[in-house]
Amino acid sequence: MAKKKFMPSAPNQTLWIVALIIGFLGILGHYIRIDVLSKYNYEMLLIGFILLVIGTAYRRV
Repeated sequence: MAKKKFMPSAPNQTLWIVALIIGFLGILGHYIRIDVLSKYNYEMLLIGFILLVIGTAYRRV
């Protein structure tokens, strides 16, 4: 059985922008007291990171 080499790809631009915005809002919620953002700041950072990982690991996402 042949071993497949992991070849990461760049996420598409829409996914990258969405992940960037979610991550930025998470950082903003950490440093500035905004009730909606501050309550979920770590979750938003995690979601943004996971979106980038998925977009990098799978092609055409």
